[in-house]
Amino acid sequence: MKTYFRLLSYAKPLGRFIVGFLPTSLLASLFAVLNLTLLIPLLNVLFDQISPQERQSLLSKPAPDFSLNPSELADLFRYYFVQYFQEYGRTGALQFVCVVIILSVLLSNIFKYLSVRQLETFKARMVAQLREAVFGRAVRLHLGFFSNERKGNLISRIMTDVQEVENSIANTLSAAMKEIFLLIGYLYALFNISVSLTLFAFIVIPVSGIFIATLVKRMKRDAQEGQHRLAGLISLLDETFGGMRVVKGFNAEPYVMGKFREENQAYRRAIRSLANRRELASPFSEFMGVTVVAGILLYGGSLVLSNQSDLSPSQFIAYIAIFSQVMRPAKDISNAFSSAQRGLASGERVLELIDTESTIQDKPGASELTAFRDRISVQNVSFAYQADVPVLRNINFDLPRGKTVALVGSSGGGKSTIADLIPRFYDPTAGQILIDGVDLRDCTTESLRAQMGIVTQESILFNDTIFNNIAFGSSATEAQVMEAARIANAHDFIVAQPDGYQTVIGDRGSKLSGGQRQRISIARAILKNPPILILDEATSALDTESEKLVQEALTRLMANRTTLVIAHRLSTIQHADEILVVHQGRIIERGRHDELVSLDEGFYRKLSTMQSV
Repeated sequence: MKTYFRLLSYAKPLGRFIVGFLPTSLLASLFAVLNLTLLIPLLNVLFDQISPQERQSLLSKPAPDFSLNPSELADLFRYYFVQYFQEYGRTGALQFVCVVIILSVLLSNIFKYLSVRQLETFKARMVAQLREAVFGRAVRLHLGFFSNERKGNLISRIMTDVQEVENSIANTLSAAMKEIFLLIGYLYALFNISVSLTLFAFIVIPVSGIFIATLVKRMKRDAQEGQHRLAGLISLLDETFGGMRVVKGFNAEPYVMGKFREENQAYRRAIRSLANRRELASPFSEFMGVTVVAGILLYGGSLVLSNQSDLSPSQFIAYIAIFSQVMRPAKDISNAFSSAQRGLASGERVLELIDTESTIQDKPGASELTAFRDRISVQNVSFAYQADVPVLRNINFDLPRGKTVALVGSSGGGKSTIADLIPRFYDPTAGQILIDGVDLRDCTTESLRAQMGIVTQESILFNDTIFNNIAFGSSATEAQVMEAARIANAHDFIVAQPDGYQTVIGDRGSKLSGGQRQRISIARAILKNPPILILDEATSALDTESEKLVQEALTRLMANRTTLVIAHRLSTIQHADEILVVHQGRIIERGRHDELVSLDEGFYRKLSTMQSV
């Protein structure tokens, strides 16, 4: 129940929903019950069961006051019914009953419609707020979380799991309120007609309750398995469509089809098991209902036939009609709580993500970094993604304002990890990184990253216009975007596109070449105009012509800025103020290009010689 109430809290303000939903549901239930209780006077008219003494007794009293109390409402109806019977005879009384039934059905359906509207508004608000909450939590989590979590699993939680919450949890709330009102109304009418028959009928409740409770326990386990398998399917789809070039290049269609078939069949088995158990609840409830109705027919009919009860034939028929309707809300309630297990399983997955805490958080009272004035100092920094597997060991260097420091070395040496520590995507496991003498952990992450621009090897672009990709996250004008594009050597190819700056570039910029994508990324960094730049192998994946254009753009971007450069091609960092050679998590050499090349048996010299060859 804790999960259920936490999910409902996302529909706040609940008071606004309850104020509208409760009265309309209550009135809809009231008139629905009244529709069936009107069968008694209707049958009395048809079978001439109204005695003169009863008519005279009712007419001798004053007209009852109008009230929504079922008993007083029934007395009011009987009073006017007898008046019509007295004045217009059986035909007039029959007409009166039919008109009242029509009005009662009309009012019942009007209030039912109004309550459904309230429920749909509630569901839409709850789902929207829940989806915003889980997405907001996801985008604020630390970068390491996304390295360990499959993207398809996150998408599944935000989309399909939240949708299950809407379909199951909100419908359960409807059953818990609206259907219970209806059930109570029917039971009230049944007790009014015959207490003994109603008590006899209650034998169905414990039998059905035990059976449904057993089903619910098994269904929750099946629901959790089904949602887990669905997340696996979405992850597989995302990976397959994102890597379709590799799939086709390696003739791997049968391989990915096999993986998809395996996940799909596992999902099918879980959903089939869940559906089998869920659908078993309805026929079992119906069977028990019919069994009890048959028992009531036998027991109540024998009482009527033997005149051992004051139950009249018309009351007995109305009782059977009302009791047959009792099973519908009872069945809806049991079905709703059975179906809710899938929603609860999804809700637990959603709340698990919402409850995940980011390991990168601002300290209480963290200071705002308003400007970068002096230097970044990396002091005795070590780092490990996993315990006992160090990636960096005792790293020390300074990045003074306005200078360029380059990181070179073999792949896997830890260069990109150093670059990720500077904007605090991760925190060091030992040592500290200072900016203007202040530990990064004592600054707010937002103000820290506002001082930095990042250009990575893989251009991260969005399926949007070129203009929006360059202006991403800012309110830049068209003139500012164009100026940034010119500095990045991108303006000419942009204006040659079909719609210029308003051209949509496709998923991850698939309609552009690698060099064009990279120049748009550089234009985005230029527009931000940050004092600190982090360039992570920004030209390593480009051909010679594209590299020349991108390198020119980078040179303009780096002018008068503090820059940390990661490079495989040593020709691009020969003019760096300091070059750090990183190997197996340590800095093994440092100096300028000419100093490192002159070292006999030096690692940098070996790299330079290999690239020259």
